[in-house]
Amino acid sequence: MAKSKVAYHCSECGGQSTKWQGQCPHCFAWNTLEEEIIETKSTNRFSSITKSSGLQKLNEVEAEIINKTSTGLKEFDRVLGGGLVNGAVILLGGDPGIGKSTILLQALAKLTSQAEPVNVLYVSGEESAQQIALRSRRLELEVSDIAILSEINLEKIIASIEKHHSNVVVIDSIQTVYSEELSSAPGSVTQVRECAAQLTRIAKQSNITLLFVGHVTKEGTLAGPRVLEHIVDTVLYFEGDPNSSFRMIRAAKNRFGAVNELGVFAMTEKGLKEVSNPSALFLSHHHENVSGSCITVTQEGTRPLLVEIQALVDTSHSSYAKRLSVGLEGNRLTLLLATLHKHSGIVCYDQDVFVNAVGGVKISEPGADLAVLCAIVSSLKNKPIDQKTIIFGEVGLAGEVRPIQRGQERLKEAAKLGFTHAIIPKGNKPKQFIDNMKIDAIESLSQALDKVF
Repeated sequence: MAKSKVAYHCSECGGQSTKWQGQCPHCFAWNTLEEEIIETKSTNRFSSITKSSGLQKLNEVEAEIINKTSTGLKEFDRVLGGGLVNGAVILLGGDPGIGKSTILLQALAKLTSQAEPVNVLYVSGEESAQQIALRSRRLELEVSDIAILSEINLEKIIASIEKHHSNVVVIDSIQTVYSEELSSAPGSVTQVRECAAQLTRIAKQSNITLLFVGHVTKEGTLAGPRVLEHIVDTVLYFEGDPNSSFRMIRAAKNRFGAVNELGVFAMTEKGLKEVSNPSALFLSHHHENVSGSCITVTQEGTRPLLVEIQALVDTSHSSYAKRLSVGLEGNRLTLLLATLHKHSGIVCYDQDVFVNAVGGVKISEPGADLAVLCAIVSSLKNKPIDQKTIIFGEVGLAGEVRPIQRGQERLKEAAKLGFTHAIIPKGNKPKQFIDNMKIDAIESLSQALDKVF
């Protein structure tokens, strides 16, 4: 009998090494190499697609319009780029209990109840059919046309997909599926990569919309080889604060729509409900003006969101002043405080500075810089900012205020919600007048502080 060969695969990047090492030679991650047995059996899994399509000129290729099927959930459709695409492979990741299976079950129920019903199949590798049936009854969903399969064997799953002639298939979850042709355990790098590749091939060949549910690590990234994210067309992250009922779906990759789109839901006893006005979640409703609070407009994909930035500045009683930010990058806060000192003469080196983005939203764009500094100065001087004023703009190291993208859309969103005053970069000054809104266009940080205070 031939001796089995052993290789070591990296769980982070999927790279292969002939011997075990503490550090992956490809991505340089530590303790990520896992032992896998190389199969000696030679199988041609892609025999059905080996025929050559021939060379073509790019301008001769007929570009067809991509038809998208609505899931019936507008917030989910927004993140997907308009709906489900035939032949698309979607990966949905999130913490345990966040609502991944719930939203997919709700989407399948709406798909089967449309005027042109869709043939759907739900494959569960973690729950029994009885558990899923109990959930659907608790959510009061119409699931009479949803086919359910409790199976983790890849070959049996593929046979059921072909027999059922499914249009939409959910695999919950991809880490539980295994192939009999591989000797490694379910969830290993080899199993996840090969099972995902074979299911993706079936989806592309048969124009099936395939949705994978993926586990996440304690760092919040998708578990399994990084190649899994490269195989699929769309990567979605389901996020939410465990202490809050609100859930957010964010697109990290999308070949059929814009990335960084955001869909907002509220978890209720009857499942996930869409939030039509998410800006209301991230704004505190004070009865009177309070110091340390400033409203800004951030951009999530194509959606402008109004977010309240809160700052608390207090005298430090230790030799090292504290700098803490929630929802904003900590290094960015340190940079902004240095700019504030250099170009406005406002000293915070002996003050503890705490900054928070209300509602648990994470702000990664620099457009909130000016609002953060205004909130800090407001708390330091104990001077409140008018609640009907919005502030946005990127602050440079030279003290200048730079324009940001989609300024016109941000102003329109703020005007729609009743804001009457805006302090914005001069480069974002609109060419057309916006009803009931006074706009102050500034060029530097000092000008902005003069306007606010």
